[in-house]
Amino acid sequence: MSNISDFNIAVMPGDGIGAEITEPCLRLLERAAARTGGLAFRFNTLEGGAGYYRDHGVSMPAETRTGAAEADAILLAAMGLPDVRQPDGREVGPQLELRFEYGLYAGVRPVKPVPGVRPILADPKAHEIDYVIVRESTEGLFAPWCPGEIIEDREARETMALTRDTSEKLYDFCFALARQRQSAGVGQNKVTHVDKANVFAAFKWQRDIFYERAAQNTDVTADHAYIDAFAMHMVQKPWSIDVAVTENQFGDILSDLGAALMGGLGYAPSADIGDAHAVFQPCHGTAPDIAGKGLANPTAMVLSAAMMLDWLAEKHGSSETAQAGGLIRRAVEAAFKDGTLITCELGGSAGTSAVYDAVNAQIDRLDP
Repeated sequence: MSNISDFNIAVMPGDGIGAEITEPCLRLLERAAARTGGLAFRFNTLEGGAGYYRDHGVSMPAETRTGAAEADAILLAAMGLPDVRQPDGREVGPQLELRFEYGLYAGVRPVKPVPGVRPILADPKAHEIDYVIVRESTEGLFAPWCPGEIIEDREARETMALTRDTSEKLYDFCFALARQRQSAGVGQNKVTHVDKANVFAAFKWQRDIFYERAAQNTDVTADHAYIDAFAMHMVQKPWSIDVAVTENQFGDILSDLGAALMGGLGYAPSADIGDAHAVFQPCHGTAPDIAGKGLANPTAMVLSAAMMLDWLAEKHGSSETAQAGGLIRRAVEAAFKDGTLITCELGGSAGTSAVYDAVNAQIDRLDP
C-alpha cells in the first residue's frame, strides 16, 4: 500500500478515444499534484479492451488483472468497439468484468452541470442541479451468474438477481454519501430508493431492506419513488433530488438521462466503488467515429480523475489529495464559466487540446 502522498494508479486507456483523453488527464493530475505539493502519482498503463480482445482472444491479459488488483485506484478511459463482439453477439466490456471481479457494487454517477456549459433545461433553476445517482453495479439484470437464455429461437429470458448482502452495503454507502454531501454544504441529506415495487416482488423485497437500513440511519431522510415517475422528476424538478439509489439496469438508463442534463456524456464522470477497490471512468463510450481527430472532450475523464482523488483522500486520510481533487474541479468550472469554450458535441470547435489548455491554465492561475 502507498503512503498518503504517493499513489500507484492503474491506467487503462482502452479503445477509440480512450488514449486521446487519457494523456491530457494524466498531465492535469501531475500538474495539480505539483501545485498542491507533497503528492506524487505512479501511473501504470495496462492493456485491455475490445481491440485487445480482437487481437488476442481475451479482453485483458493476466498482467492487467494483477496490476489493477495491486493499484491504489484504477483510472479507466473507455472500452468497447461496435464491430468487435463476443461469439454470442454481445460487446466486449472489460469494465464490467472489473466490477464483478472486485465487487464494485456502488456505481456513483454525479449530476452537476458545469457552469458555462449550455444548459439543456430552460428553467432558471437549472443551475441548482446537484445530485447523485447510485447505480448498483454488480447484480440486477447484469448479474453475471444469471446469463440470458434463448430457447429454440422462440423465446428469450433474462433473470434479475438481487442479494441482501449487496443491498445492505449499497444502502449504507448511500446514507453515508448523503451525510457527507450535507457536511460539504450540498444536498438535502436525503436518499431516494428508485424501483418498481408496485409490480415486481423483488423490488418490494429490496425496498423493505432499504427501509431496514434507513432505520439504522435515522439522521438521513429516506423516501422512495417509482422509476417512471422519478425519470419525469429528473426533467421537471431535478433540483429536488439529493442521492438516488437504484437497480443496475435502471441506473444505467437514469445516469445517461442525468448526463444529458449536464450537456452530454462528455461532461459526465463516474466511479464504481467497492469495499477495497474502485474504478473511475467517464460515462461515455469509445466514440470510434471521432477517434484520432482531436475532437474528443476530455472533461468527463478529468472530472472522473477528480472523483478518484476525493476517494483516495477519504480512504487514506490525505489532505493533499483532497486539495488536488478540488483544484482540478475548480479549474474545470473556471475554464468553462464564461461560455466561450464550446466542445464539438454542443456545436463548438473546442477539441481535446483546447479543453486541456483551458483547464491547465486555470490550474496555474487558481490558488491550490
